[in-house]
Amino acid sequence: MRNTFRKEEKLKKKNLIAELFARGKSISVFPLKMIYLETDHDSTYKIQAGVSVSKRNLKKAVQRNRIKRLMRESYRKNKFLIYNSEDTKKHIFMFIYQGKNEVSYQLMEEKMVILLERFLLKQKNRKDEKN
Repeated sequence: MRNTFRKEEKLKKKNLIAELFARGKSISVFPLKMIYLETDHDSTYKIQAGVSVSKRNLKKAVQRNRIKRLMRESYRKNKFLIYNSEDTKKHIFMFIYQGKNEVSYQLMEEKMVILLERFLLKQKNRKDEKN
């Protein structure tokens, strides 16, 4: 699997985003929060993901854009965790930054890995409960 974050992998459709916020479940590892929903989407990829940073927490667009770049990059480099798991079906993700200050890339990547591992653990537990 290639470490890319292509256009087809990005969550862009308004109806999918609305459904995600209405029915999705969440996992938090400060300063990141992930809202996820198992749904059938058009993409050939397992996951469609989006990133968001609140204007309330970070006033300057330069800061918000930097945080979004860091989030996308850390997801791009670590998405293999999800794609290599057989338990994962088609999902949509939204990563939300909840901090009030900028963080380093190392911290962002650590938190992203923890978040993705927690997601996989929840999926594995859910699958075990069904069996």
